[in-house]
Amino acid sequence: MAHGVQVHRAWGLVRGSRQGSQLPAPLPTAVWNFPRTKEHHLPLQIGEMVHILQASEGKGDPRVHPSGIFPASLIRLKGAAVEQRGVEESTPMVQEITTTLREWATIWKQLYVVRTERYGQVKRMMQELMEQRSQLLSGTLPKDQLLRLRKEVTGKMDYGNKILALDLVVRDEDENILDPDRTSVISLFQAHRRAAQTLTQRIQEETSPQQTAPGRGTHGAASPSHNLYLCVRNFVCHIGEEAQLFMALYDPGEQRIISENYVIRWASTGVPQDIELLNNLKAVFTDLGSTDLKRERLFLVCQIIRVGRMDLRDSHSRKLSTGLRRPFGISVMDITDITKGTCDSDEDKQHFIPVHLVAADGDFLHNMIRKVVEGKDINHKGQGLWVSLKMLWGDLSQVRKDHPHLVDRSTAVARKLGYPEVIMPGDVRNDIYLTLVQGEFDKGNKKTQKNVEVTVCVCDEAGNVMQNVIHAGAGDSPTSHYRSVVYYQQRHQRWMETLKIAVPIEDVHRTHLRFTFRHRSSSDSKDRSERIFSIAFVRLMRPDGTTLRDGEHDLVLYKGDSKKLEDASTYLSLPSERNVSEPKLLSGSSFRVSGATPGLAVSTRDSFQISTLVCSTKLTQNVNLLGLLKWRSKPSLLCGNLQKLMNVDGGEVIKFLQDTLDALFSIMMEHSETDVYDALVFDALVFIVGLVADRKFQHFNTVLEAYIRQHFSATLAYKKLLSVLTQYMEQAGRGEPCESLPRTFKALEYIFKFIVPGTPPLPHAHGGSTDGGQFPHACAPLSPPACRELVLQVALPVLQELIQAGEEEDACIELLSSILEVLYQAQKVNQESTGTSLTASPGGHCSPAQLLTSLPPLQDFLMETFILFKDLIGKTVYPGDWMVMNMVQNREFLRAINHFAATLTEMFLHNSDFELQLWNNYFHLAVAFLTQDSLQLENFSPAKRNSILAKYGDMRATIGASIRDMWYSLGQRKIEFIPGMVGPILEMTLVPELELRKSTIPIFFDMMLCEHRLTGSFSRFEDEILRRLDSEVEGGRGDEQYMQLFKSILLSCCQSHPELAKPGEDFVRLVSELLERLLDYRAVMNDENKTYSMSCTVNLLNFYKEIDRQAMYIRYLYKLKDLHISYENYTEGAYTLLLHARLLTWSEESNAAPVPGPHSLQLHTQRQLKEALYNQIIEYFDQGKMWEEAIHICKELAEQYESHLFDYEMLSDILVEAKFYEKILKVLRPSPDYFAVGYYGQGFPTFLRNKVFIYRGKEYERREDFEMRLLSPFPNAEKLKSTSPPGQDITDSPGQYIQCFTVQPWGPLPTPPFPHSFYKSNHVQRFSYSRPFKRGPNDPDNEFANMWIERTTFRTAYPLPGILRWFVIIISPLENAIETMMKTNEKIMSEINRHQNDPSLPINPLSMLLNGIVDPAVMGGFAKYEKAFFQEPYMQEHPEDAGNIEKLKDLIAWQVPGAASPWQGQLPPSVRCPSPCQGAPRVPVVPQIPLLAEGIRIHGQKVTEDLRPFHERMEQCFEQLRAKVESQYGAREMVSARGWAWGWHGWGGQLPPPPPGLARLRVAAGQPVQVWGSREQLAEATAGAGTG
Repeated sequence: MAHGVQVHRAWGLVRGSRQGSQLPAPLPTAVWNFPRTKEHHLPLQIGEMVHILQASEGKGDPRVHPSGIFPASLIRLKGAAVEQRGVEESTPMVQEITTTLREWATIWKQLYVVRTERYGQVKRMMQELMEQRSQLLSGTLPKDQLLRLRKEVTGKMDYGNKILALDLVVRDEDENILDPDRTSVISLFQAHRRAAQTLTQRIQEETSPQQTAPGRGTHGAASPSHNLYLCVRNFVCHIGEEAQLFMALYDPGEQRIISENYVIRWASTGVPQDIELLNNLKAVFTDLGSTDLKRERLFLVCQIIRVGRMDLRDSHSRKLSTGLRRPFGISVMDITDITKGTCDSDEDKQHFIPVHLVAADGDFLHNMIRKVVEGKDINHKGQGLWVSLKMLWGDLSQVRKDHPHLVDRSTAVARKLGYPEVIMPGDVRNDIYLTLVQGEFDKGNKKTQKNVEVTVCVCDEAGNVMQNVIHAGAGDSPTSHYRSVVYYQQRHQRWMETLKIAVPIEDVHRTHLRFTFRHRSSSDSKDRSERIFSIAFVRLMRPDGTTLRDGEHDLVLYKGDSKKLEDASTYLSLPSERNVSEPKLLSGSSFRVSGATPGLAVSTRDSFQISTLVCSTKLTQNVNLLGLLKWRSKPSLLCGNLQKLMNVDGGEVIKFLQDTLDALFSIMMEHSETDVYDALVFDALVFIVGLVADRKFQHFNTVLEAYIRQHFSATLAYKKLLSVLTQYMEQAGRGEPCESLPRTFKALEYIFKFIVPGTPPLPHAHGGSTDGGQFPHACAPLSPPACRELVLQVALPVLQELIQAGEEEDACIELLSSILEVLYQAQKVNQESTGTSLTASPGGHCSPAQLLTSLPPLQDFLMETFILFKDLIGKTVYPGDWMVMNMVQNREFLRAINHFAATLTEMFLHNSDFELQLWNNYFHLAVAFLTQDSLQLENFSPAKRNSILAKYGDMRATIGASIRDMWYSLGQRKIEFIPGMVGPILEMTLVPELELRKSTIPIFFDMMLCEHRLTGSFSRFEDEILRRLDSEVEGGRGDEQYMQLFKSILLSCCQSHPELAKPGEDFVRLVSELLERLLDYRAVMNDENKTYSMSCTVNLLNFYKEIDRQAMYIRYLYKLKDLHISYENYTEGAYTLLLHARLLTWSEESNAAPVPGPHSLQLHTQRQLKEALYNQIIEYFDQGKMWEEAIHICKELAEQYESHLFDYEMLSDILVEAKFYEKILKVLRPSPDYFAVGYYGQGFPTFLRNKVFIYRGKEYERREDFEMRLLSPFPNAEKLKSTSPPGQDITDSPGQYIQCFTVQPWGPLPTPPFPHSFYKSNHVQRFSYSRPFKRGPNDPDNEFANMWIERTTFRTAYPLPGILRWFVIIISPLENAIETMMKTNEKIMSEINRHQNDPSLPINPLSMLLNGIVDPAVMGGFAKYEKAFFQEPYMQEHPEDAGNIEKLKDLIAWQVPGAASPWQGQLPPSVRCPSPCQGAPRVPVVPQIPLLAEGIRIHGQKVTEDLRPFHERMEQCFEQLRAKVESQYGAREMVSARGWAWGWHGWGGQLPPPPPGLARLRVAAGQPVQVWGSREQLAEATAGAGTG
């Protein structure tokens, strides 16, 4: 298969690979068909050409594509010139998606491990982004869809970055990432703030109980208009007649319909009457505002009305009346979750809504809705509606643009019953909604109640019916008459049917609504004879010119002759509504109205109520507003109408915003010759702008902006507006009261927006006015630079004064931001026209030295600037995810700091001008800049790191080089910065950037050299770097690489200066050792298991003790104490504090080192501190049940109180030690168990690796519990089952192996005063482990006959208990020497055995081994041991080692027997004895000289002639060695005891254990045994052996 990514042999197609070498566009051609047998295969046909973009050598990854893409043998390479490549990631959007997906993928894998809810969310977003990326790459999307897709993609990426705590991305209007080099800082900041607010709002909406709808996005949340898309998929119901479906939105809280109806006419055949609407029954409910979405509950209701007979059960035997609208049932669906976005709304998802049928004649449809909303599911038997619903965002035009496949011109639009939240200019509406509420009708002369049908029509003054102005709902054709539903024989009728009256605006004043009432009969013949029995009417416009008020109207019903009832001239002169102030009209029997036509009377027993709602942008219900809008009809009332406008409800004014503004500017323009109305119109404008600024009408800001931009035409109004504004300002300047001025200033923004479009440009920069001097030029538009300069001269001092006084700071800052933005844009235009770079200022950079000529002001300026910059860097002004903003800020900081550096070296470096504090502040600022979090690239993802490097570079390297150069420029002044600058420089060098470290670590050597030349040492530098290194590494800085660099660089520097070679080397070694311990400590200090933190803490405090850094030593003592107390290790905590107490004296000297703790400030002398520590130690010993130790401390305190301080009161308090004696006798104290634990393998930290520790267990702790606690920090460690020391294969392996077994305290017990039981398990340093094993034949009758015990002893570095609950096992140098000799003997014996068993073996290994022992020039012989251990000072310091010294001397002395080797042949197969030293492994021990003699004898037999001189040299050295040993230690006489080891009484075929220094030989029964040693040893070994 082919070479390349995922392919195996020669060539292959590589898509999107970033690896491998770029090919010169070879073009292989397929020479054979290759079918696709696996998913990743590339199918080929003969003749097809494959364009290879990239290739990489080597095999592909078999885990991904185990068989490659295609066989390489199927293609043939030929040269080709590739002129045009396929679609690549050429667009920035696609590249951004790719980068984002890679960055998310890393985090997504981490989320998979913890399996949070975020995992599934990120997975879905990544899948959607990959799909959208494919759409962008396809290049087939139309421009509008491409723009929508880009918005959706960027919204998804920004949202994902936010929830994954990645950086915020700021974009322009076209969704492109803002270029900070082409954007002002102010605009960049505002873009960041807007983006952050948008994302925060979206996250809050998603996390709140009422979540944002999926797909709604922040655009939908911010949109004031919302829409519900409805598609009726099917309607299944057994009716048998035609039906009308009225679908609307219903609020159960208000118990009313809130939208127009969507009407579907359904044929009796089960399909829509208009067959073209089949599968196209779509409607959109528009104008829903945020208040509608916040309704507690919202339902979609469908009222089903059948059209036909009175009763479906009527037989067809007689002719029945038809065309009656009768109630059939309702359907109700709760859509709250869909509108609020808490569930998905998908146009493809179908919802089933069951039908609730009318059960009785008295079931009014509206009442049924109310009951069903609160009811439960019913048995619908499959009858109902199937609908799809989806929320859409934006106004109707936006919805049609965004969702053309859902909402087109044929889609019915059902508007809300009421105004939308925003009425845009030009949105003309004139709808009057009429609701037939209810009525009550007397049966009259009939036996049963009437079947009342109400017919509605719109008539003019002559009674003529206006055609096609009544709309039953959206999707239905307008009609001239509307007939209500007929309820069967009900006195009280409740219809609640809503219809829309759409009368032309010019006809409203002369039209009225007429309601006629008629009884409907089920019989056709009777129905035809029925006449109108009553009538009601209402005018659409009131006598004062306002429209009919909203709300319910109780209409007067008139009865009489049917012809008279339909005569408009008869009833229009009569009252239309019942008026509670006219009780005569409502009481009494039928009477004739004064002036009415005879026969027309009020029907007092009948009643009828309607409700109206006017939604018109042209017709108002407010008299005052109407008077202003129609001011031309009554000019005399204009002043009053303008004043009354202030009292009009704000909502009413907002509805007629465009007409009101047009009227105001018309008044101003048509009275241009007088100023009578100017102030009134100006105040009215201020009032309207104030309304728009109100939070209640905030959405109308866009309306006002649109009016100014598109509809405002009174361009000459600026003169009058400026005149009134100037008048108000002058009035306030004279101190006269001006109530309108505060409101005017709040509206000043829009007042100037009305002024600016009409203001003519200035003829000259400082020329005269074009309007005769009516107003100053300062009020002209601020476009020319001259005018801008004038405004700034006035504004800036005022701003400065306000800011200094702390007044209106937010407003001042906003205004300054606007000024800076305007200046930037002007500079941008100027520089683009001249072709200069935008990043450079027009006049170049001005240094502080150019601005401030004298030194004191310049020094103060630099000092304050350094402090300000450092404060800004430390406080991180911007959030951490504002990466671009932070990097732009850092870039400007870097540029400024470099300018300041040049100023420092130029003006403040010479002797007379040198300022130490100024330079010090510079260094601290530069280091703070370099070490800030936003520049630590290694902490960022690869994508972010590459992005920063590509755009800004690594600023740390730049500022680091500047710091280095500034340091070296100081010359002789450097010493003044030591040790003050050691800490900051150390902090800089610890930044994990290799080149930065290499360039700045030499500064340390320069500091050492400086101090050494001045004082002869660098102790101050050393003290400071050790102190600061501790805190810096503990804070997370530093690593292995730093330790190696520090070591290599400083050693190299020191070697070039002889005077610093030795002290420098010592210093580097000291720092390296400290760094190693600090890194170990940091690695474990945050672990949940603090056991290893304690070990590392002890390592550190021991190190500080060795180098005599008492302050650091005490600091870590208290850290260790706190760790112990947190784990209730009170005994160990007491021993830890005791170490500090032992450093103090009983004197009045002050404390040298600071002491952590709340009471440290009160303890001034060493006596006070030591006394406090002793009291604390006594308390800890008491809690740890170590009363013996507490008694010792009490006695020492009592001695002080009694003999030195004579404080008998304190003495009486301390003599509580009696209670400790009582506890010793009476309280049960279980002896703790001790465990030996070995950590083997390279996988452990260095402080544990291949070491053995003795642990002190807790009370009643079993070994199984201890092991579980031991293994918890190392879940991958393997427990060794054997108790023998592991081999090299284990100790050198990369894994982790833990060995654990119980050991017993071992050693002599002290004499009383305390019971021996205490010392059996306390103050113990030696431990033993016994392992039983059997040798020889088994005796079934006596198991102890062949039971042997192998005992191993251990010694810890310190007694237990101590400052730890465990200590490492140690071997002294003397014991190590003995062990080394024993191991050497084992090697010699092994080689001798091998050569005796196989004479053909090569002799080289034996030659090297013997020569290394006998030739002093190679290994030094025994001289090293003699010099180290046999000198008098060592014996005096270590009297306890006397026994081991004698053993070592004995081993050396036994090396030189008086004769040749007595082995004379075969050596025993194994020689064993217990180790002579505690803790040493059990290895063979025999005197070395006999082995050497035997080895040299064998070597002489096998040596070749070429090596004969070498052998003779070795024999000569051996003779010298033997002579030296005999002269110093005397000759040892070797005797041989030979016997047969069978049947010896009591031996069981095995020699008894030999005395020390004599070999124990394990032989088989019946074989001769030979034992070598002194006569005394031989006699002791053979004593009691019986015959033989």
